Amino acid sequence: MTDPIRDFIEREGFLVLDGGLATELEALGCDLDDPLWSARALIDDPETIRTAHRRFLEAGADCIATATYQATFEGFAARGSTGGDHPHPARVRRRADLGSRGLPRRPTRPWPGGAPPASRPPPLVAASIGPYGAYLADGSEYTGDYGLSAAELYDFHAPRWEVLAETEADVLACETTPSVEETRAYCRLAAVSHRPTWISFQCRDGARLADGTPLENAVALCDAEPHVVAVGVNCVDPRLVVPLVRAARRATEKPILAYPNSGEEWDADAKRWTGPATPTDWARSAAEWRAAGADGVGGCCRVGPAAIAAIRGGAVPSQRTVT
Repeated sequence: MTDPIRDFIEREGFLVLDGGLATELEALGCDLDDPLWSARALIDDPETIRTAHRRFLEAGADCIATATYQATFEGFAARGSTGGDHPHPARVRRRADLGSRGLPRRPTRPWPGGAPPASRPPPLVAASIGPYGAYLADGSEYTGDYGLSAAELYDFHAPRWEVLAETEADVLACETTPSVEETRAYCRLAAVSHRPTWISFQCRDGARLADGTPLENAVALCDAEPHVVAVGVNCVDPRLVVPLVRAARRATEKPILAYPNSGEEWDADAKRWTGPATPTDWARSAAEWRAAGADGVGGCCRVGPAAIAAIRGGAVPSQRTVT
């Protein structure tokens, strides 16, 4: 098995992730008020997905996540996209591949602050996999309160995992993972598929997953599975990143990724972000998170290309950008 995350970090020293894809799609005019969320654009507006990816690449991202976070067989079937009980796997695979095709191997417009370094490697593509709670679209990815076992969650995720594992993506990215049971399911899926996988966690505070499991315990499960090549935290308040990265580092030597949201809170009933954003100097914070042990930094919901450009300037000063 290849390990694209470690290979990239060993070669380049650091990995800059992208930001909130759904946020950028909405900024570009997409209506994502739909149970499929950003995956709706796979049906309605795939070209805008490419535009959003290019904006993050031009801001300095080294890794792009596909618009498949909320893409499930059940979700597409409920949307009436096939006329059958489940979408045909080949059709889902074509939609997933939209996230990895059409990406420029170099940015197509000027790199912020000038031309990109001639040695800049091709970007990585991560096939995004959201938790069971994302399919429910009820905000339970922020609680992990599903009442399902690891075996049941394995059965839910397995069909789309098989599809995404056959795409051109470099790595499978399990994002906003709120529970230890879902972590166990993902580890088993990674082992069965033999595909490099990262597992990133949603946390209620600076030490515990959303379901209350100590982060160190969940990371230890990932550390024991060779096909889980990196761990991370995402869609958390930026103020939680340092203690979470330090907790993760106590349980693994694998690469650690950190991509927080803006600090706003998701109102599952109103289906919108509420409250003030956490004031964040993204350049300075990226440097602090790297010093705490993060090997890759980006953003999640409500974090756009300008923040990614600042992250690149703060965490990779030899390739500083101008915004």
